[in-house]
Amino acid sequence: MIKFLDLHKINARFENDFQNKFKHFMDSGHYILGSEVERFETDFATYCGTEYCIGTANGLDALTLIFKGYIHLGKLRPKDEVLVPANTYIASILSIINAGLQPVLVEPDLETYNISPEEIEKHITKNTKALLVVHLYGQLANMNAINAIAASHRLLVIEDAAQAHGAVENSNLKIPNPKLKKAGNLGHAAAFSFYPSKNLGALGDAGAVTTNDKDLAETLKLMRNYGSSKKYVNEIIGVNSRLDELQAAFLNIKLKCLDADNAKRQSIAKRYLQEISNDKIALPFYSGAKDHVFHVFTIRVADRSGFVAYLQSHDIGHLIHYPIAPHHQKALENFRHHTFPLTEKIHDTIISIPISPVMTEDEVYRVVEILNVY
Repeated sequence: MIKFLDLHKINARFENDFQNKFKHFMDSGHYILGSEVERFETDFATYCGTEYCIGTANGLDALTLIFKGYIHLGKLRPKDEVLVPANTYIASILSIINAGLQPVLVEPDLETYNISPEEIEKHITKNTKALLVVHLYGQLANMNAINAIAASHRLLVIEDAAQAHGAVENSNLKIPNPKLKKAGNLGHAAAFSFYPSKNLGALGDAGAVTTNDKDLAETLKLMRNYGSSKKYVNEIIGVNSRLDELQAAFLNIKLKCLDADNAKRQSIAKRYLQEISNDKIALPFYSGAKDHVFHVFTIRVADRSGFVAYLQSHDIGHLIHYPIAPHHQKALENFRHHTFPLTEKIHDTIISIPISPVMTEDEVYRVVEILNVY
C-alpha cells in the first residue's frame, strides 16, 4: 500500500529532537507563551521575510483574527465585503463570516485553481474592502496582478497561506536579481495553518499570522490572549487562541528542513508531469519554479468514482480536495442560489495522489505506472 501521506514516517525523522525538546519543555515549567513560542515567531517571521509573526491556536483562528484585528483598527467595518475564491476550503469563508464580514465568492482560474484576477475585477463594488487570496494546493496566486488591482481600489490583501509554506514569488522570472518574496509576505497580512498534514506541520493544531503591519501585530498579540498583555488586565475584546508552547518547539525543529522537503515535493511533481501520460487524466499546471510547493498533487478525471475504485484496487492512496463546493454545503445555504460552473467542475473531478518528502523512488514509479494504464 502506498499511503497518500505517511505522517508517522515524516515525523519519525525528528523523533530524537522531539524527545529532547519535550524534556526541555517539561523541565522548564513554562507551558504557555514562553520562549519556544517567541523563538518560533522570530524564526518564522525571518523565514517569511516579515517583521512580525503572531502564533495562534490554528489556521482558522489566524485568518479570523486578522479580520477582527482590522475591524478593531478601523480599516474594516462589519458587513464589509471580502472577495474570496469560490473553490477554497470552507475555513477561508468561515473566517470572513466569523469576523462579521460578508464573503463574496469569486470563480478561480481553471489552470491554477487560484482566484482569477479578471473575476476579481468583475466583483468589486463600493462595499468591497478586502481580498482573501488563497494559495490553493501550494501554488501562489497571481499576486502581481492581484496587488495591482488592490492598490487601484484601496483594498486590503489577506493571504490564506495555509497550504503554501515556503512558496517563492517571481522565482520563475528570467531577469537579473528579481525581487523574491515568500508566501506570508505578499499582502497586508497572511494566515498559516500548521495542521499535521501541511508542508510545515505540527503534531497537533497550530497556526500563525505574518505581517509587516506593526499596529495589526500588536493588536493580534492582545486579541489572541483575551485582549490582555498583562495578566488580569484586559485592554480589548479578545479570545483564547495561543500557539501551544510544545507545538512551537516542534515546528522550529521542522522549519529547518522545510525548503529541502519542498524541493523533494517539487522533484516528485516534475516526475509525475513528465512521466504520467494518459488522456483520461488532466495534470496540474506547474511552471517548474518555486512558486508551487505541492501541498498536494491534484489531477482531474471525468469518472472520479471509477478512478477511486481503480486506485483502491491497486493500493494507491488518495484524497479529494474537496468533494463538495462551499456553496453546496448546508452550512452556507445562503449561497446555494449562486452558480459557479468552474468551481463545480473542479470539485466534481479533482482528486489528489501521493506526494511527500518521504516517498521513495519505487513508490513514485508505481504511482506513475498505475496511472498510465488506467
